[in-house]
Amino acid sequence: MGMIKKRSEIILFCLVALLSAGIPAAKEKPVNWKKVKVLVYTKNGKGYVHDNIPFAVKCIQKLSQQYGFAVDVADTGLVFTENNLKQYTFLLFPSTNNDVFENEAQRIAFRRYIQAGGGFVGLHSVTGTERNWKWFKKMVGGTFTWHARNQRYQVKVIDPSHPAVRGLPLIWEHKDECYFAKELNPGVKVLMAHDINSLNVEDSARIRQYSAPFADLYPASWYNQFDGGNVWITALGHDKENYEEPVYIRHIFQGMEFVAGLSKKLDYTKAYAKERDDVVVYR
Repeated sequence: MGMIKKRSEIILFCLVALLSAGIPAAKEKPVNWKKVKVLVYTKNGKGYVHDNIPFAVKCIQKLSQQYGFAVDVADTGLVFTENNLKQYTFLLFPSTNNDVFENEAQRIAFRRYIQAGGGFVGLHSVTGTERNWKWFKKMVGGTFTWHARNQRYQVKVIDPSHPAVRGLPLIWEHKDECYFAKELNPGVKVLMAHDINSLNVEDSARIRQYSAPFADLYPASWYNQFDGGNVWITALGHDKENYEEPVYIRHIFQGMEFVAGLSKKLDYTKAYAKERDDVVVYR
């Protein structure tokens, strides 16, 4: 029995070594920005509209000039048709809020684009978008509940190996609104977190209320591979001045780059939704 056990251990060791040798280290796929096309969608529903939106658009346009990708800007839901969305590598919603689609056909076109492998980037108040659409809330990772007052506090990188946070401060002293959410999607992968212990203590009771069940850190930026698509979200970016700050610009550009790097040719044979809240097929 001892000889058989020893022989089994040797075989297992050889198999592990062989498999390890045959698997190359994962490499980040470089993005050919000249083949990337982005739709920046700025429409807001009834309610608060962020004054940062024109500054976010200008920021993305400057990045497009710097890196060579194409960008369209739209503020009407008429762009959400299957034929039109086919041309875009990813869609970017900068601080959108409340209902931004005009009808169910537009919502279904949006969902089918994601299911076909489309990308999505959402900035700041995007978690306050489409608050009555169950699927959209799952896609972005949750839906807005409350934010602490605009203040300087700490944001911490919790996955330093991820390309979307490359070169960012591990502890980032940043002025912003710390956003909290409900109906959180457990499938998201958090990259950066608000250090809620660094927030103003005057709001401590409400912070404890809205940050539960989290303790010291609360999600600030994450990605979600959901229903066929690739999604990157940051809750940061309230101030219009953020869109001229090198660290914040790097933050959002690397999120865009991450999504663009995962994007492949859209495959609408994988788009199965007929209604906006058809049950998600986890693949």
